[in-house]
Amino acid sequence: MQTVYIPKERLRRLKQDRGQVSRVEKLCNCKISIDTDNEFVEVSGEAYGEYTAKNIVYAFGRGFEMDLACKLSEMDYYFSSINLDEALSSEKRIKQVKARIIGESGRTKTYIEQVSGAKISIYGNTVSFIGRIEEINEAETAVNTLIDGGTHRLAYIKMEAAHRKNKADAKKAAF
Repeated sequence: MQTVYIPKERLRRLKQDRGQVSRVEKLCNCKISIDTDNEFVEVSGEAYGEYTAKNIVYAFGRGFEMDLACKLSEMDYYFSSINLDEALSSEKRIKQVKARIIGESGRTKTYIEQVSGAKISIYGNTVSFIGRIEEINEAETAVNTLIDGGTHRLAYIKMEAAHRKNKADAKKAAF
C-alpha cells in the first residue's frame, strides 16, 4: 500500500469526481481510498500498478488535469517536479520566479511547452512536468535558467539547443 499526500483543494476535486478515480483504478488495476480528513490518498494493489497510480494521483495533486496525469501509465511518460521552496530563499522571490515562468498572458509557459513537448503545471510552490524524459530535460533547462535569474532569451537559447541536440541524437540512433 502507498500513501500520497496532496493539497486539500485537489483532494476535494478528486473525491467529487469518482469517475476519474475509477478510471485510474481500472487503468492501474488497483484500489484507491481517499481520506479527506487527513488529506491523503491510499493506493493498494500490485507493485507496478500501485506505483503508477501513486504517480498519477501525485501529478493530479500538483495541478495537472486527470487526463494528462493518466499519461503516466504509458511506458515512455515521466513526472518531474521542482520545489521552489528548496531552490529560492524568500516568498517574494518565489512569486517573482513563478511569474517569470508563466510569463505575460502565459506566453513563456506556452512557449516552453511547445518547444520541449513537456506539459508544465505551476501549483503552490512547485513547478511540475509530464512528458518523455528528453522533453522534461529540455523544459527543466529553461525553467532552471529562469530560477537561477537568467533572462528569458537565455532560457530559450539553452532549451532550443537541448532540443536540437535531442533531435540530432534521435536521428543518429535511427541509423
